[in-house]
Amino acid sequence: MEKGSFHSDPFSYIISDKAGCNLMLDKLKTFVQFYEEVLNMPHRQEIARELRDEDDLFLLLLYSEMIGIPNPVYYYTLELYPYMIEKFHDWHLRMGMDKSPMAGIRCC
Repeated sequence: MEKGSFHSDPFSYIISDKAGCNLMLDKLKTFVQFYEEVLNMPHRQEIARELRDEDDLFLLLLYSEMIGIPNPVYYYTLELYPYMIEKFHDWHLRMGMDKSPMAGIRCC
């Protein structure tokens, strides 16, 4: 089209350079990733600690019936045992129990 003629898409001149657009988009993505890293860096240990505390609480609720704390949803939590047994050893050590509190589960 000639210069000064009517374009059907007024933004066609902006996206005409695909390689330049892709390069700019990649740089923007890199900048956003860097920005998120900078924001998360000082809080990384706090976030990990909070996630570990949430896991500990969940495991306490899951295994509470076996250590003597009544659990009203014990029947439903039985289905989760096979998935959580791998984390059980680390959990009972973090909770200060040298040996497994459950007779049926030997992990130590």
